[in-house]
Amino acid sequence: MANEQSNSTTAPTTAPNRPRYGRAVNIGLRTAHIGVTGVLCGGHVFDIPPESLRIWLVWTILTGVLLAVVEAYPRLYWLYQGRGLFVLTKLALLCLIPWLWPYRVAILAAVIILAGVGSHMPARFRYYSVLHGRML
Repeated sequence: MANEQSNSTTAPTTAPNRPRYGRAVNIGLRTAHIGVTGVLCGGHVFDIPPESLRIWLVWTILTGVLLAVVEAYPRLYWLYQGRGLFVLTKLALLCLIPWLWPYRVAILAAVIILAGVGSHMPARFRYYSVLHGRML
């Protein structure tokens, strides 16, 4: 019984095989992603010329992909959990912008809404696996 109590009060360990500086990399990438996404959204809202915004779209997609890689490592099931599906949906929407240019502000608004909802939705949705039909 005492053993059970000591096990339940120990601090959680980090994920196996997670890189030593994985959390710092995640925070750095997330901060960069929020920054470049803010510039991209503002540029579109204020109708900045497309040639000035393309690099910000590239950086937004690149930092988003890198964040997805960091989140998915070392367990790929992140990709088919609610949280991963939200991120993949946002990346897909961002990739559509060059072909759906007249709708870019609406697409970016949808991406921001998905980001807010996905980041703060209850764990039962964030960690729900569509392949397993349960939380992982």
